[in-house]
Amino acid sequence: MKLIDYGVRDDERPYIEEWSKENQIEVKIISDLLTKDTIELANGFDGVVAFQQLPYDPEIFDRMNDFGIKVISLRNVGVDNVPFDSLKKNNIKLTNVPSYSPTAIAEYSVTGLMMLLRQMKQVIRKVDKHDLRWAPDIGRELNGLTVGVAGTGRIGHAAIKIYQGFGCKVIAYDKYRNPDLDQSIYVDTLDELLKQSDVVTLHLPSLGKGHTVINKETISEMKDDAIVINTGRGDLINTQDLYDAVESGKLYGAVMDVYENEVGIFNTDRTGQDLPDKLLEKIINDPKFILSPHIAFYTTRAVKNMATISLNSMLEELKDGKSQNEIDLG
Repeated sequence: MKLIDYGVRDDERPYIEEWSKENQIEVKIISDLLTKDTIELANGFDGVVAFQQLPYDPEIFDRMNDFGIKVISLRNVGVDNVPFDSLKKNNIKLTNVPSYSPTAIAEYSVTGLMMLLRQMKQVIRKVDKHDLRWAPDIGRELNGLTVGVAGTGRIGHAAIKIYQGFGCKVIAYDKYRNPDLDQSIYVDTLDELLKQSDVVTLHLPSLGKGHTVINKETISEMKDDAIVINTGRGDLINTQDLYDAVESGKLYGAVMDVYENEVGIFNTDRTGQDLPDKLLEKIINDPKFILSPHIAFYTTRAVKNMATISLNSMLEELKDGKSQNEIDLG
């Protein structure tokens, strides 16, 4: 058995090499992303592993079929950039890593919130310039705030436990309620959650292009001085509407680890360059926004899990014909 792993970063490589040695299976490591050109490198291999934000060209799966490769395993959760029709046409199975470290993302959402509440973006900028005065950067306390958790899967569940530990009142919304949670924290609609919350933290999947949770209409129903946190999907928010609401003083601020137009910008080095997205540049410069480039997941534990679970899923598919992480293509 031989596998090929695409888009591998330096921080992932040791875990893939360790897995290869332990399982005595050859894994060819490729730093390039999986494209219709680089798929040619997979000829002669039994399975393809990959991770990227860019869309997967349908031609990739035509070529995989030509090579007799019938499984692709993703090192991430999201599959919205994979053309299911092409997979089905070529009878190719797909697996993902449904959970690599819910705690990492939940902790990060709270970290960003605490930075925003304590004005740390401004404080750090001042201290870097040797300005050690207190005012005007007075903070707010998290204890006692009402936190609305939208989405109560693994990540949302982890976030709820953390916020309760801070002494927050937690309310939650999910179309499918988590039976492991106290059901009394749930509200019946997302609108109710938005109206009651001092902090709204989004742990939802994408609702599809154009279907946002945070937009001009829903913001108008939110509490004055409320805060929005998004470590879910960038397209859950109309970013221009959010920015306008913060600038007008309607909302206190926002924590954003994802952005609706992040592909091609996040995880690139643009030191000393102007960004092609002017709204993003405004957000970066605004002290009321804490922005990071989709790194909430980025811990040693999560990276190891992404690397190894994807390979284990591939092994299950090739040996047993079925992995617990196989995606239903419909």
